[in-house]
Amino acid sequence: MFTGIITDVGTIRAIEQRGDTRMVITTSYPVERVEIGASIACSGVCLTVVDKGRDADGAAWFAVDASAETMNCSTLSGCKPGKAINLERPLRLGDELGGHIVSGHVDGVARIVEMRPEGDSIRYTFAPPRDLLRYIAPKGSVAVDGVSLTVNEITDQKEGGSFGVNIIPHTQHATTFGNLAVGDQVNIEVDTVARYVARLAQAEQ
Repeated sequence: MFTGIITDVGTIRAIEQRGDTRMVITTSYPVERVEIGASIACSGVCLTVVDKGRDADGAAWFAVDASAETMNCSTLSGCKPGKAINLERPLRLGDELGGHIVSGHVDGVARIVEMRPEGDSIRYTFAPPRDLLRYIAPKGSVAVDGVSLTVNEITDQKEGGSFGVNIIPHTQHATTFGNLAVGDQVNIEVDTVARYVARLAQAEQ
């Protein structure tokens, strides 16, 4: 489990096809304390550490393998070496839950359709897959590229819909949001509670 509070921004250093896709990611995490087999959320996608190390200059890195299913359901399929990526290590018992409960199981990919200044913040508007809108509610939580955010508005239309969030300056600087532009794609994970409530409501119909 994760909280959607990003603790590092890494960089994809290498991508290699080995049946699955292996990615090597640089990080400021103390990799000596990261166990092989541990989970790290990479822009919202929970991946397993399969290798780690430090270069001769002391730069830390870890490697993960992503299956074809993971690549197809997330923005990882479009990643190239040099791309910045949000990182979060899993929640430990007793840690502060600063965001909301995030599983690291991405539900789909949304596209940025608008960015506009709003006070010191920037209002981002995303167009998600139509079937995910039913799980997104005003003032509810959503994870975008692994970042826990509060939904400010919903536009629900027959031909599609969108939702908006405000990104404060701190989040702009501490995550990859500062690198995004209109037209870019992002990973979306809806709130776990909303998913189960919707499923229960469907079962009762």
